[in-house]
Amino acid sequence: MKKQKFNAFGVLLMFFVSIVFTSCTEEDDGPKTTPPIEEIEFSVTPASIDFEAAGGENTIAITSGEEWTISGGGDWISLSAESGVETSDVVVTAEANEATEERTATLTVSTEEDAMDILITQAAAEAPPAETPEATIPPDETDMRDLTSVQLTNEMEIGWNLGNSLDAIGGETAWGNPMVNEQLIQSVKDAGFNAVRIPIAWSKFSDEENFVITEEWMNRVEEVVNMVLDNGMYAIINTHWDNGWMQPTYDDEDYVNNRLEIMWQQIAINFRDYDDKLLFAGTNEVMVEGDYGTPTEEYYTVQNGFNQTFVDAVRATGGRNHYRHLVVQGFNTNIDHTLNFAEIPEDVVDDRLMMEVHYYDPYNFTLNEESNVYQWGDDAPESEDWANESYVDEQFNKMKTEFIDNGVGVILGEYGAIARPDVEGHDEYRQYYMEYVTQSAMEHGLVPFYWDNGDEDANGFAIFDRETGEVLYPELLDAIVDQED
Repeated sequence: MKKQKFNAFGVLLMFFVSIVFTSCTEEDDGPKTTPPIEEIEFSVTPASIDFEAAGGENTIAITSGEEWTISGGGDWISLSAESGVETSDVVVTAEANEATEERTATLTVSTEEDAMDILITQAAAEAPPAETPEATIPPDETDMRDLTSVQLTNEMEIGWNLGNSLDAIGGETAWGNPMVNEQLIQSVKDAGFNAVRIPIAWSKFSDEENFVITEEWMNRVEEVVNMVLDNGMYAIINTHWDNGWMQPTYDDEDYVNNRLEIMWQQIAINFRDYDDKLLFAGTNEVMVEGDYGTPTEEYYTVQNGFNQTFVDAVRATGGRNHYRHLVVQGFNTNIDHTLNFAEIPEDVVDDRLMMEVHYYDPYNFTLNEESNVYQWGDDAPESEDWANESYVDEQFNKMKTEFIDNGVGVILGEYGAIARPDVEGHDEYRQYYMEYVTQSAMEHGLVPFYWDNGDEDANGFAIFDRETGEVLYPELLDAIVDQED
């Protein structure tokens, strides 16, 4: 066998080929690079922060791949950092809110390309409890003129009733009238009236057991009172029918007196700082529901007690109420029952009480919707044979002799006659009735308040459009207000 020689050159050649082959294989897969870094999404949480009124701290989390800044806020907000790089937590601190209103601010977190807002809200501080007015304060004569009740009635001249509005059971608009507005009251003033009687149902309670009148209702009544007083007129507020809770019986006596005292104390305190152009009237047509006859001794005795409770409750609040002119009522405000059974309450001040009566005679002409009596007066061929001109004069003269001549002013709190637009000739008799009754009342010293219930339809009493203040019956209005001195 022939022996092979070692070939060094061949070995080196094979090594070189192996390296080249391997290199070419790697290049077939393309160039090798470092994996890219994943992009960081910008975010800010939470989107809103709520602080209690006491203040405190909260944290916002910022996620970012670049530099960020925070702008906005308010002087009541501080931050642990206002700028930073990449992901960070920032502490937001809110000072205590001493105001009684909620406050807000907006923080904006921004990068070069993005921005996100954070709404900061802080609750209001609790309002300090309202100061409870003192039940009794010393008497205060400020703006309470030295006028007797009779002298004051002479200044009041002639009045108008805002009926079926604030006295409506179920709310101010429940009986078909709109909310009382300033245009209406201005029209009443422009028409020639110098006083407004505001019947009110006060039994809107926040606490029914203790007869606490709601603040909302008290404020609404005050708004209307101010409309009247701001127009330079006198205002009388009362406790009207109010669903008939004032029954003058021995069984109900304690309950009614307690409720009447509690309610009038609240009313009197609320209006205590008003001057003497605001008068209080304790009740309305107090009677046993449905009984229009002559009252029994029980009935009128209990009703006289209601008048005393009212006067005592108001006077006990002190301030200007010590001197305020107060109006009490005869039984059912009927003139004859008043003359026969009314007692003037005892009072702590002289000559500041008035008596109230109403006048709707003859009933068939003034109120009875089923009646066919459409004429009135001695010269009317088909009038009733009573309650004509001489009767009016006699009734009012009795009130003058019994009360006015003895230092007690008299309010004719309601009077009027329903409209019968479909009856030919009725308008003239209605106008004559209103003219005569108004003039007789004023001549005898009574202050007449026309009853307007806002009803513009047949059998209604409206002389003004309650929405616009437009005069609906100009001739009737003239018959009432155009009285010679």
